[in-house]
Amino acid sequence: MKKIILLVLFMSAALLSFADNASDARAILDKTASVVGRKGGASASFVISGTNIPKQSGTIAIKGRKFCASTPSVIMWYDGKTQWTYVRSNDEVNVATPSVRKQQTMNPYTFLSLYKKGYKLSVKKSGSTNTVHMVATSKASAMPEVYITISSKYYPTRVRMRQNGGWTTIDIRNFSPKNMPDNAFVFKRKDFPTAEIVDLR
Repeated sequence: MKKIILLVLFMSAALLSFADNASDARAILDKTASVVGRKGGASASFVISGTNIPKQSGTIAIKGRKFCASTPSVIMWYDGKTQWTYVRSNDEVNVATPSVRKQQTMNPYTFLSLYKKGYKLSVKKSGSTNTVHMVATSKASAMPEVYITISSKYYPTRVRMRQNGGWTTIDIRNFSPKNMPDNAFVFKRKDFPTAEIVDLR
């Protein structure tokens, strides 16, 4: 009987510890979301690499759900509804209306809304940084697993995502809160006068 009581107490303590850890992870992400998702926007540079992606560096600007990302091969604008992708090699712009699932694979800051529903959370602290682990509760999720490393200032410094059978890692640098105009997230025809427009909507 004594062993059973001890086992129950141990399990209760473990469950409480897990709940506290999940609560801590959510609190860290809440704070990070408020910093990164500030109303005016933000900018950063990044290096992306992965199982199915060649290593590339680039820059990104975000404002809510809107973003503009630029690499040596493509520039992508998303205004919250329409996505324009300029492919430098063939001077072509593809216009599309991406699904929610597709949006999740394009924007490294999608975790700002993803973590609030459909994920189990935990966190590990290492020095002045925290790494939050997100595991999807649904097998149909576009991103079944995500690791986010967050600095003491609540800036994300690395996002590591499992998707399409492989891992993608985005190292984020020079994060800077910055007021961004809405037209920064829209393709401007005058800047690419010779580009061919391919409407995929």
